[in-house]
Amino acid sequence: MSLLAARDLAVARGGLRAVEGVSFTLDAGQALILRGPNGIGKTTLLRTLAGLQAPVAGEVAGDDIAYAGHADGLKPALTVAENLHFWSAIFGGPPIDAALSAMNLTELARRPAHALSAGQKRRLGLARLIVTGRKVWLLDEPTVSLDAASVALFADMLRGHLGQGGAALIATHIELGLDAQVLDLTPYRATIRPPTSRPAGFNEAFA
Repeated sequence: MSLLAARDLAVARGGLRAVEGVSFTLDAGQALILRGPNGIGKTTLLRTLAGLQAPVAGEVAGDDIAYAGHADGLKPALTVAENLHFWSAIFGGPPIDAALSAMNLTELARRPAHALSAGQKRRLGLARLIVTGRKVWLLDEPTVSLDAASVALFADMLRGHLGQGGAALIATHIELGLDAQVLDLTPYRATIRPPTSRPAGFNEAFA
C-alpha cells in the first residue's frame, strides 16, 4: 500500500529551483535513503514533502506524515515525559512508554529537557516520532549528536516502525543496515538506485 508518493516534483530554495524530476513511491514497510552533497536541497525536499512549503511543480500524495528536522522540537521547561505527553496529545498518538523505552529514556523521564545533553535531546526528539502515531517518517540527518549506541537504538526503533507497516524517507550518510533504495539528488535531478552492498567491516549491531 502506497503511503507517500511524488511525481515529477520540483522544489525551490530562495526562489531558485534546487531539485526537479523527483518521482518515487514509498509503500508500507519500506525505507528510502536520501543522499546528495551539502546544499543540494535535501532539507528543502523533505520540507516540501511534509507540506511545510509548496512545490514549484509536480504532485505529492500522502498525509499521514511526521517530520523530524534539525531542531529537536522540545519544550525546555518540560520534563522528558511531559514533552512526550504533549506531542502524544497533539497528534492523538499512543501512550509514551514505548517511546521512552525505545530510545533509553525511561530513567530520564522526570528530567527537564533543558538539563539534557545534546545526544539525550536528540534521542528525545526522535522518540517523539513514536507518539505521533504517524505512518510516514521524514527524517533529516536524524543521527546528528548520537553516539554509536544511540544510533543502534534509533536503527532498532526504525526497523520496528517499518515492521509495523510504517515507512520512512531518511536524509543520512550513516549506514543504518536497512535494505532500502537510495534517492540520489544531483543538481536539477533525482535518481533512484537499488540498495548498495554493505561495506567491508560493517557492524552487525546495525543489521
